[in-house]
Amino acid sequence: MALAEAASDGRLTMDEHAQRVQQAYAARTLGDLAVLTSDLAAPAAQPLRLDNSRAVSAFFSRERRDGRWVVPDRLAVTAVAGHVVLDLREALLQGRRTVVYATAIGGQVHVLVPPGVAVVFSSLMGRPAGDESTPPPAPGVPVIELRTFVVAGRVHVRTPQPRRRGLFPRRNR
Repeated sequence: MALAEAASDGRLTMDEHAQRVQQAYAARTLGDLAVLTSDLAAPAAQPLRLDNSRAVSAFFSRERRDGRWVVPDRLAVTAVAGHVVLDLREALLQGRRTVVYATAIGGQVHVLVPPGVAVVFSSLMGRPAGDESTPPPAPGVPVIELRTFVVAGRVHVRTPQPRRRGLFPRRNR
């Protein structure tokens, strides 16, 4: 909508509009989309505003972040004698590289990653459970860098398989 308005009032030529629409369709992250309108409106009037302030914490409790949500470029996740599930399968990543600081002290952090997103591990203490033998990420692939600090706890990362819908899924008629 912002691109169409900019083209209609002359702030974008038709070629610039077509190019930005093409870039919007090719965008893989929310940050890729935000760049397309950054020069067209003031920051307060941007159609996409990125929030970097949210953290996920479970102190002697359970916390779950899932569904359609925006993942900031840097996210702190803490489980102290608690359990955190960070489900990124439907989440919108702000940029190509997302850093997750996962701290588990007597608790557990479970990170569910969608297919097509690379995970890179680094650890201050302890190590995450999951497939650490992954090859380096291909160019252009979104990367989640998982920096862990674990004491008597666990950080587990996995890419769940899509759910099957019965033995013989129905076709649309």
